[in-house]
Amino acid sequence: MTNPLKIPSVFIFVFSIFIISCQSKQDKPDVIEEVLTEQKEKTPNPEEEELKALVEKLLFNVGNSNWQALDSIVSNKANLASAIIRDGASKNSVITISEYFESQKNRERKPFYEPVNEYKILINKGQIAFVWADATLHSFGVPRTNNIDNFTLIKEDGKWKFINISFTNTRLPEELRKFDMEIFAKSYAQVWSGVRPEFVSMFFEEDGSLQVNDGDPAIGRDAISNVAQGFMTAFPDMIVRFDSLVPKSNSTEFHWTLIGTNTGPNGTGNKVQISGFEEWTLSEDGLIQESKGYFDDKEYNRQLEFGN
Repeated sequence: MTNPLKIPSVFIFVFSIFIISCQSKQDKPDVIEEVLTEQKEKTPNPEEEELKALVEKLLFNVGNSNWQALDSIVSNKANLASAIIRDGASKNSVITISEYFESQKNRERKPFYEPVNEYKILINKGQIAFVWADATLHSFGVPRTNNIDNFTLIKEDGKWKFINISFTNTRLPEELRKFDMEIFAKSYAQVWSGVRPEFVSMFFEEDGSLQVNDGDPAIGRDAISNVAQGFMTAFPDMIVRFDSLVPKSNSTEFHWTLIGTNTGPNGTGNKVQISGFEEWTLSEDGLIQESKGYFDDKEYNRQLEFGN
């Protein structure tokens, strides 16, 4: 005979499973929504990516003091606002971008490298954009200041242009100002991609040397600047890309790729893409004492003649 006391227990068990199953089904849409939201956040927004690229182009060329390269992305009506914060006090200024460029013409400049750590972007109706960027300014491989950059851009003839550039500049504490070899290498690649050969030679000691393949070494900053000028003249659009660093027992290999079009005087007009490396010996001050550069001469000359 069936025990009637067992029936409620079975019923409760089955009913509990039913309730849990229903609850799981109710929770499932929430989980799917969370996953879709996360995927959406990870999917790059093309317009945001374009704005990031423009900010990086601006910082790249300002770091190289290449003002002409900014003409296509900075409105001639733009303003520049800065707040330089030192020991709790702030020195603020606002000038037009034209006034800023004019003030820099005869000023002694040094290169800097300013990678962005974090972005926040707001695009208003596809016509005005606000970009907040947390960046660190480095000088010859050493982080110096934290820059909070704020940019306003507007569409002019369908293209984004900067109409306001503002930033706060705060000196980093001494314990954070440590030499970083990879940042040094990226900074060095940046100046090779510029228009100021003297910026290249600043990465060398005063009596440093640069040798290219089997050529005679260029000794001293003036001679090194001449080597850099030769490449910059031959390839006005030259970009030198940092590829990697390879540590050796007493040196470091800086691997690079040069990309450019040979449109300088008597140029062939052909595109060249060639990779190579420099073997660096650094001084105690974190500058290059000796660099021996290597790349495939035959392949380089072939590309000059026939193109990449």
